[in-house]
Order: sequence, then structure tokens, then C-alpha cells
Amino acid sequence: MPESHNDLIDNPSPRCPVALVLDTSGSMCGAPIDELNAGIQFFIDEVKRDDLARWSVDLAVYTAGGSADCIQDFIGVEQIAGVAPLGASGSTPLGAATHMALNDLEGRKRAYRGAGVPYYQPWLVLISDGGPTDSWQEVARRASDLSARRKLVSLPIGVNGADLGTLSCFSTKPAVALDGLKFRELFQWLSASMARVSASTSSDASVQLPSNESWGSI
Repeated sequence: MPESHNDLIDNPSPRCPVALVLDTSGSMCGAPIDELNAGIQFFIDEVKRDDLARWSVDLAVYTAGGSADCIQDFIGVEQIAGVAPLGASGSTPLGAATHMALNDLEGRKRAYRGAGVPYYQPWLVLISDGGPTDSWQEVARRASDLSARRKLVSLPIGVNGADLGTLSCFSTKPAVALDGLKFRELFQWLSASMARVSASTSSDASVQLPSNESWGSI
């Protein structure tokens, strides 16, 4: 992350790192991947519209489609024009992608501490329409443990009949089923949550998040 050091010096705002771990396996082909792509761009645009969140939110994006890849290293949303459109193919190595995301979150927190920049509780947003096809139990326990110790907001989201039981293992709270393909509403909620976090007076404060009824299936 060659830009991170200068970025943290030039912009000393308290940060909220957000790692998106996205299922881009073959079953997401068609409308699901199209709506997901539109939702990600909408999220970036919405965060930039908020005067505080645009300087506070750091975003990284990971995909699990055949292989686990980081397609966007952590960087301030203000510096991201957009993310290259995602395609859908292959299996679902969510375990490997989440492992990569959690390691990078730890690295980003070390960079904050090294630069003297305060930060809010990191977010892990995991979106899948199935379940992991690789080894996932250990990294799920890691994410759930971090969540239990209030060192991570872990938000697993299931799409189109996903394995909610497995996804729930990645957090202390149950996975939420997306209502249809309401990715836009999901990312609108996420951007509103980021705005609330960025406006909180303390990086240790517990923030009351908006209701997820606009996108979560009852």
C-alpha cells in the first residue's frame, strides 16, 4: 500500500476501515453480479457525498470467485473513482478471501497506530449467495471472536438462498438475508451507517445504526 503513509499524514481524520468480501462465483452470474456492481459504485458515490465520511472511510475489496483476490487495497474512499466491474465464475473460496481481509485489516490498524491516526471499529461485510467451498471454520471463528471482543463489526449477508447458518458463523450476530437483489438499498444503508460512525465523537463509542428493514428480508 504505497499510498497509505502519505495518505495518513495528509488526512489525519479518524478512520473507519471497511473490508468488502464478495462472492463472485459462477452462481452470481447475471442479474446478481450486475446489481452488486451497481451497488458498490453507489456506495462509493454516497460516502463521498457525506462531508465527514468521505475523509474517514477506508475501503478494501476482496473477491471469491475461483480464487481469492484483493482487487482494491485499503485506501480512503475519497481517492477511489470506482472499482473495476466484477465478473462471476468458479467456486467460492470465502475462507481464503476473509483470511486475507482480516490480515489486511490488522495491517491497516498498525499503519494507523504508526501514524498516530485514531480509528473506529473496523467493518467486515461478507456477501454470498451460497457458502464457502474452501476451508472456512478457523477464519470464521477468528472473525466471530473479534466481533465478540468488539474489535470488529462483522456483517454476513446472504443472497438468493445462501447458507445462512454457515455465514452466521462469521459473526456473533446471525447473517441477514438480502431481500431479493436489493444491493442498492444495502449499500445505501451501509453508507448511512458510515456517516453515523464518522460523526460520532469518540472512536470508542458504540454507534446506533439505521434500521436494515429497507434491504433485509424478514
